[in-house]
Amino acid sequence: MLAIYAGNSALKTIQEKGFSPELFSSFLGASGGPKWFTLYALDKYLFGEFFNNQQQPLNLIGSSVGAFRIACFAQKDPVAAIERLAKNYRETTYSDKAKPEEVSIKAVEMMDAIFGESGEQEIIDNRHFKAHFIVAKCKGLVASENKFLQGLGLAKSYLNNRIARPRLNSQYERFIFQSSNSDLQLNDPDNIATTHLPFSTANIQNALLASGSIPLVMEGINNIENSPKGMYRDGGIVDYHFDFEIKNSGLTLYPHFSSTLKAGWFDKNLSRKVRIKHYDNTVLVCPSAKFIARLPHHKIPDRNDFVIMKRQQRMAYWQQVMDESEKLAEAFDQLYQSQDINCIKNISELLA
Repeated sequence: MLAIYAGNSALKTIQEKGFSPELFSSFLGASGGPKWFTLYALDKYLFGEFFNNQQQPLNLIGSSVGAFRIACFAQKDPVAAIERLAKNYRETTYSDKAKPEEVSIKAVEMMDAIFGESGEQEIIDNRHFKAHFIVAKCKGLVASENKFLQGLGLAKSYLNNRIARPRLNSQYERFIFQSSNSDLQLNDPDNIATTHLPFSTANIQNALLASGSIPLVMEGINNIENSPKGMYRDGGIVDYHFDFEIKNSGLTLYPHFSSTLKAGWFDKNLSRKVRIKHYDNTVLVCPSAKFIARLPHHKIPDRNDFVIMKRQQRMAYWQQVMDESEKLAEAFDQLYQSQDINCIKNISELLA
């Protein structure tokens, strides 16, 4: 049910020390909207059991829905927070041809569900699970709320990225809103300008909302508190599935809904792969083709389900996927308990 890949250094470490939570110092959560439902039960297992008694700090890094998940993991009761996120997301509905204003209002409701009564402060105070929300600060036409102008800016972004990813620098900056005691160190050979800013009670909710503010679909977040003035949008624009080096010691655990990795949003339809060297210390965990084939409709959820399915059909389908995701949690636990590391494949099979 579960496909597991690891970089060369990660494989060597696991072979020498076994597979345990103490190996990991970082955790990645990618963009992808409702595709995340595939990982629902695995997320609950990882932060309800696997990492539950770990003593060393864990850097949690996410963009878009990955940041939503990270916000849950860094709370005192991560399982309850994940369940609140899943319930709100699954039950969210929109009117036909919903405008960005409506989608943004529903997103605020989702933020309220994620944080609950005291989630913001719990994330800020957490010295063990250190949250990081990736956000894209926009420049030029992509900062406009006029759909036509924003669309022109996005077309320019697509062309810039198709020529060379570093050209996105002219339109976007990477902002990482993070725990004040974060020690996260990144190296990005594409040299996308990166700014790290600490969480505060004034900025944490808008930082998370911005990380999931999809261009054209939602309103951007203008002038996040305690941050440089400007328009902030979905972190997946720049970091969809991640293509940077985490320089901190220790391994990175990356549960993902797919074995296909794309650096940024504009790479989705390109053949360009992420750099294998950036995954040298990473363990990638994803549903197998066999698991996906057994799902309803033989696919994982995606945002098109809002359009092609009626509300009750979509909700039932997503619930079935959430139920089936228990098999991924069971498979991960079996790996951990049995220490059968021979099932872990070299990530070069995907990225070479």
